[in-house]
Amino acid sequence: MNISQSSAGLGTVLPLTSFANVLLFLFSIILATATIFLNVSVFLSIVMNRSLRSENRFMYMLSTCLSDICSGVSYYYVGVLDVRDYYDSPTRTFYIVPTFLGLSYMAILAAQADRYHAVSAPFKYSQRMTRNRTLLVILAYWLYAFSIVAVNNLVTMGVAKIVTGYGTFVANFFTVIIMIGLNFKLFFIARFQLEREPPSAERDNKRASIYLIIIVAMCFLIAWLPLFLHVIVCTFRGTSCYPFKNDGTDPVRILARLNAITTPLLYIRGCTALRNTLLNKVWRTQCCRMKG
Repeated sequence: MNISQSSAGLGTVLPLTSFANVLLFLFSIILATATIFLNVSVFLSIVMNRSLRSENRFMYMLSTCLSDICSGVSYYYVGVLDVRDYYDSPTRTFYIVPTFLGLSYMAILAAQADRYHAVSAPFKYSQRMTRNRTLLVILAYWLYAFSIVAVNNLVTMGVAKIVTGYGTFVANFFTVIIMIGLNFKLFFIARFQLEREPPSAERDNKRASIYLIIIVAMCFLIAWLPLFLHVIVCTFRGTSCYPFKNDGTDPVRILARLNAITTPLLYIRGCTALRNTLLNKVWRTQCCRMKG
């Protein structure tokens, strides 16, 4: 009999009768907790630092953190409990939980396009991408994502499967192409164009932001590419894209969720202002409150 059963009768995805199952259970709990902790920490650090809030790239980071916090909270359900988040499952989340993952990679894609625009056309960028327009871009893809959720819950299950399958295939295909292409362009810009500028704090900040978003995008591709390829293959073969018991037992979906941990860690490692705010204001303040 499973332990930790909820009032709805849901238990752990695997019976906790073997050492391997206990390790998998603990890993899922740790993954969800670490995702929430790191993203809440980075979110608070950006909110508490005015200089970070003045940069558009950190607005995209706030969006990423928010979607990953929701993803981490939902993982206690879809990753730990015996649920199958699929169309005909009685324990499904009506496509809401996968949408949080989608919002995370949409934010990273938008942030990379933003950095490319900022570096390749800095004067036009400063005129076009004001704070309000940046927030409108973020609001637009959040509204778009949940409009897809509404459509999937209004149409029949068969139509929803077709729309989601082919829609996901097209989105994944273009996402990979765009991210790889922009990464190459950003790398050459950072390698050649910035070297021609005179040494300055602005040039160093621009180079650091480019390298950071390239590394974030590379880690994103490493984490998400297996899932992208899996969705493409099962869409063309007409087989189920959910062959495992739940998200917590599916290796490709676990790998994709690890991106919600690596992204805030990379931002903490690559941005001195963010790291200082995190250590001196967020974590130290909370530690002092706990001691008090």
